[in-house]
Amino acid sequence: MPEAVMSAECLSADMVIHNTKIYTANEAQWTAEATAVLGDKIIFVGSNADAAQYMCGDAQIMDMNGKYVYAGFTDSHQHVEGVGQRPKTLSLFGIATLAETVDAIKAFSEGVPANEWVQGRGWIEREWTDEKRFLSKQDVDPFTADKPLFMPRADGVSALVNSKALELAGINKDSPDPLGGKFERDADGNPSGYILATAMDIFRNIIPAKTRAYKKDSLVQGMYENAKLGWTNTQDAGMPYVNVDIMKEIHDEGNMSTRIYAAANVAEAATMLERGPEATADNMFELRGIKVYIDGTLGSRGAALLENYADADHNGFMNRTTKEELDPILREALRKGIQIETHVIGDRAVRSLLNWYEEAFNAVPKSEWAVAEPRWRLEHAQIIPAQDQERLVSLGVLPSMQPSHGIGDLNFAPDRLGPDRLAYAYPWQQLVDRGLMILGGSDAPVELGDPRIEFYAAISRKRLDGTAGEGWHPELAVNRKTALKMFTIWPAYGAFQEDIRGSVEVGKYADFTIFDRDWLSVPEADILRSENVMTIVGGKITYQSYGK
Repeated sequence: MPEAVMSAECLSADMVIHNTKIYTANEAQWTAEATAVLGDKIIFVGSNADAAQYMCGDAQIMDMNGKYVYAGFTDSHQHVEGVGQRPKTLSLFGIATLAETVDAIKAFSEGVPANEWVQGRGWIEREWTDEKRFLSKQDVDPFTADKPLFMPRADGVSALVNSKALELAGINKDSPDPLGGKFERDADGNPSGYILATAMDIFRNIIPAKTRAYKKDSLVQGMYENAKLGWTNTQDAGMPYVNVDIMKEIHDEGNMSTRIYAAANVAEAATMLERGPEATADNMFELRGIKVYIDGTLGSRGAALLENYADADHNGFMNRTTKEELDPILREALRKGIQIETHVIGDRAVRSLLNWYEEAFNAVPKSEWAVAEPRWRLEHAQIIPAQDQERLVSLGVLPSMQPSHGIGDLNFAPDRLGPDRLAYAYPWQQLVDRGLMILGGSDAPVELGDPRIEFYAAISRKRLDGTAGEGWHPELAVNRKTALKMFTIWPAYGAFQEDIRGSVEVGKYADFTIFDRDWLSVPEADILRSENVMTIVGGKITYQSYGK
């Protein structure tokens, strides 16, 4: 230890990170060389020289030469249990063709006993190089005649089922489409096996429930997978109450790799409104929201548009949750201080929901609001005309968006929307120019859930190979400083947590993400090649490759 340090007064710290470049996400001090931690809080942010007074005693001193420290990354829209389940079921992500996808389902199904469900997810026709069509029961019936199949598309808002599953659910040619959902049909009117939105619930309700132990293991595994990628916090968009209780158990056991800020599903809104928000004392877990679902997805042509699809003679659908169901929930949420997070993708869904939000705001006197700024959110909000962008500002509503959707959808959005609507599709920079904070997320397991991909997508608006589509509006990408805020301080604001986390500042939780490259200066493609070397949550290392 240097003599100057030995002779100086030793200030107590548990951890000192130094000899690095820290991107703090704090405008008042955007970069630093070192930081010190005591317990789970930051007690110093500054220069290497000034950090020396903490580099003594029992402090864990970490020289991060060649590494780059960021305020802990937050995924603002994710489904942690689904991330943890992904390794346990058939994953169809990344398969290049329809034929190979069917082969993978066949091989997996051979290991499933008769009458048990064949399950997996992740197929996505837009990525296939042979046929870009939705899967149908004809693709899988030949090898699943004696076992039901339920296989969600990557978007999680549509799925493939086989004839055995349709039979068990009692769905046939005469079955009407459910409100807020749809059974795709063949030329004779028979269900094709491709189902959308609320139609999925019919099948989910007849699949045997996962055991509590299975769910607990999935939640633990999901948090670890997130920490491994560099996330220090995830905002779970729709957590059932059984998982809330399991999360408290995991917390009490000291087995959380990341923080979680959760919203209950709208199906359990009554329970949420009765119990109210709740959080652990260390803010590792918090439940404060209700997740609502309005329309479908753009890829499945389920997103609700103001005008017809450019490649179909309809404009999508809404009513996964009706206004009549939602209105009393909105009003009571204002009185209880509960955040509303609503899945909306198409411009019709966005406009309708903003109307519903505004009506609730006007119906409940502000003197009855539990918090002055409710910070209600639009989840996904992929198509936002200028007039509705302005309404986001005037109503104080936050857009929660996933940059990876904006580059994955390059493969079909121009066909779905046509050139005019592309001008305000995934309009990140337009929203920032209006002074809005974008809460950046991934929607994993719908997408991979990798912060490298999300950051890259936000700043490049290009496919992972560096290409982009004609008329894809590169000017709607954001700069790197903005992208960093999208995954740090802005999500903290979106969870009412900006005073305790989201940036590297004295007094805030010691949450850090450490990579081997400087994302704010390296070429775009190098971001995708960077590696997470350490994830620190509340002063504890929850993932480490560096130094192993």
